[in-house]
Amino acid sequence: MKQELFIARKMLKGQKHGASFSRPVVNIAIAGIAIGLAVMLLSVAIVTGFKNEISKKVIGFGSHIRVINYDTNTSYETKPIGLHQSWFNQVRSIKGVRHIQPFVTKAGIFKTDYYLQGVVIKGVDKSFDFSFFENYMVEGSIPAICDTGKTNEILVSKYLADILKLKVGDKVSSYFIQDPPRMRKFVVSGIYDTQLQDLDKLFIIADARHIQKLNDWNEKQVTGFEILIDDLKNIDLISSEVKSVVSNIPDENGNFLKVSSIKDDYPEIFNWLGLLDMNVWVILILMVSVAGFNMVSGLLVIILERVNMIGILKSLGSTNVSIRRVFLIYAGMLIGRGMLWGNVLGIGLCLLQWAFKIVSLDPVSYYVSYVPININFLHIVLLNAGSFVITVLMMLVPSFLVTRVSPSEAIRFN
Repeated sequence: MKQELFIARKMLKGQKHGASFSRPVVNIAIAGIAIGLAVMLLSVAIVTGFKNEISKKVIGFGSHIRVINYDTNTSYETKPIGLHQSWFNQVRSIKGVRHIQPFVTKAGIFKTDYYLQGVVIKGVDKSFDFSFFENYMVEGSIPAICDTGKTNEILVSKYLADILKLKVGDKVSSYFIQDPPRMRKFVVSGIYDTQLQDLDKLFIIADARHIQKLNDWNEKQVTGFEILIDDLKNIDLISSEVKSVVSNIPDENGNFLKVSSIKDDYPEIFNWLGLLDMNVWVILILMVSVAGFNMVSGLLVIILERVNMIGILKSLGSTNVSIRRVFLIYAGMLIGRGMLWGNVLGIGLCLLQWAFKIVSLDPVSYYVSYVPININFLHIVLLNAGSFVITVLMMLVPSFLVTRVSPSEAIRFN
């Protein structure tokens, strides 16, 4: 192996500093590998970043897993379940479950002098995890929900604030179509902006006690529970475990409960995100194929250029396997050089977009205002390792050309 490595290094040095007709072809092959790897790194970083960003926003509105009354239909006028459930401790003990919080919902109409808008008010208590909304706050503060008394403060989206002409501190009237019809006045304490317009225009966060009173419920009745988990990747497994615990246990009022994951509640969004994986695989296959065929053509030209060297090595006793190994090591060095430049280019562009958000998007269409980037070290390692192995394996075919070279013919040709 030392002999083959020594010859391959000499070939690389001669290719780098000498003059040969294969040099332009090799440079093109190296550039193809660099560009291909850079495109693959960008594709994976963008798609995983996009999926993470959209998933985080949808989960922020609806949590990972919801437990509601089995008799509840798809509307936001729900049937209550008990606030105290016997399955709490069992679900909390499931590995990956982070938090359980109750919620209450009710549909209503918000009206100002400028506009009226149908909304869903989501009532929460002091145990609600506001970290998601805190990350997207643009003005004001989170409603001060506590045990001492009801608060009229609400959290609205920038989308609703813009169309209703609302600012922090403004009072807004809300109307609820029921028998008899009811009206409440709320005060805007904060404005958030997730840019997920389909949900921004729908949800308002308020004190759960208002919604319970509007629904004619007592303080021990809620619409359901939201279960937050540590990792979205485990949602199917944890959802199945929660179902096995909850589904067969009626609450204190005899209501059976239904468990649904965020994927069940918003299938259109998660199916759309799932299609992005197919796009990435297509890009990866195309880029690896292009880079590999570029390198194959480059190696063929190199072998043809080195026919004389192959003949001399064979006449000195080198085997076909040994000579093929020389060219494979040499090809591996060229591939490594291309991958080095590809990593510099791909990771550099990812860092620039991550830091400065250079490329922007239309949030109405894409739910984000810029191209999101997710730089994952494991993804980088796997892309590099996979690209290197596949490209080197593709070199095995052209390396068989070495076995067709006759020492006598090669030396006489010289």
